[in-house]
Amino acid sequence: MNFSFTEEQKSVRKVVRAFVDREIIPYIKEWDEKVHFEENILKRLADLQLMGVCIPEEYGGVGMDYNTLAIVCEELERGDTAFRTAVSVHTGLNSMTLLQWGTEEQKQKYLVPQATGEKIGAFGLTEPNAGSDVVAMETTAVKAGDHYILNGSKTWISLCDVADHFLIFAKTDTKAKHHGISCFIVERTFEGLSTKAIKGKMGIRAGNTGEVFLDNVKVPAENLLGYEGEGFKIAMSALDNGRFTVAAGACGTIMASLEASVKYCEERKTFGKEIGKHQLVQQMIAKMSANLEISRLLVYKAGELKNNGKRNTQETSLAKWISCDAAYEAANDAVQVHGAYGFSNEFPVERYLRNAKAPVIYEGTREIHTIMQAEYALGYREDKTLRKMLPAWPFAESLVRG
Repeated sequence: MNFSFTEEQKSVRKVVRAFVDREIIPYIKEWDEKVHFEENILKRLADLQLMGVCIPEEYGGVGMDYNTLAIVCEELERGDTAFRTAVSVHTGLNSMTLLQWGTEEQKQKYLVPQATGEKIGAFGLTEPNAGSDVVAMETTAVKAGDHYILNGSKTWISLCDVADHFLIFAKTDTKAKHHGISCFIVERTFEGLSTKAIKGKMGIRAGNTGEVFLDNVKVPAENLLGYEGEGFKIAMSALDNGRFTVAAGACGTIMASLEASVKYCEERKTFGKEIGKHQLVQQMIAKMSANLEISRLLVYKAGELKNNGKRNTQETSLAKWISCDAAYEAANDAVQVHGAYGFSNEFPVERYLRNAKAPVIYEGTREIHTIMQAEYALGYREDKTLRKMLPAWPFAESLVRG
């Protein structure tokens, strides 16, 4: 496999890096301290056509491939995890799911304005008593004529206070376990929907995360995504995209940790020489560098499978697990390289460490992915073809060749 970048992909990286250096890095310390989500960043990303990177042009996107999306996520997380998370949720979890499962009418009504960034999408799966155990969800959807009535709540929902559209998962049959879950497109303006931000987060403080409450929310039947009972399959396919963007973003944390550590190694001296001359510091730098390359290769491999419309659950899971663990380790080592200063917000590495913990937990905990990989190796898990696979991009082969 050849992972050479095209000139277009190199240009995208250059544009996003310049944007992050100009629009995020100078202000992120203040936003993080004030627990402030800067919504204008989403508008500026939309101006750069980065809210629908891999959505086909016919639906308002720019029609680039998945590894270009990975580049965008990596560079955004180099600035801060909050803004990579926004793209992950809006594009990876919501828009790509609409592309894969939506009717033509649903795509025109909801996907097109999301791809252009005119509207923002969010994803509502997790509940207070249902995280990794999706089937334990308690939110219900009852058919009533030409509508469904939704009741329940969702938690740890990114973009909860700014999203215009939500993909909400609810039980249409409380006795059918996995086959009793369905997915609905819910608009913020629907009566009975309310949101509330979660305060006191350890990290990603510059992001908007919170709860969604559904009190007899009346949702038109045409807003059912897929068929009744397909919600679990839809959610798992969505996570294949979301986890891919999380893995790509983790590469950005490793890169940021490495860049900050190298810079500090050149500035700080102990025992008469730059600390980069000390072998134990070099060991940490080498580990960051190696893990960046390893993580990128896992991400790009999953991206190539996506580009060709092939099932990639195993590869995406592995990329998410390894890269997120590596990002947390890199941020932790970056704090160590900075010594006492790493414990202070005078340098960004303490924020990297706080931010890096969340991706180890969300979109499948480290433990869930460990089990998945073991079950693949043991032959206990088999990927079955979904009703609708991802679109195979006609230009994918040329992109991979570079």
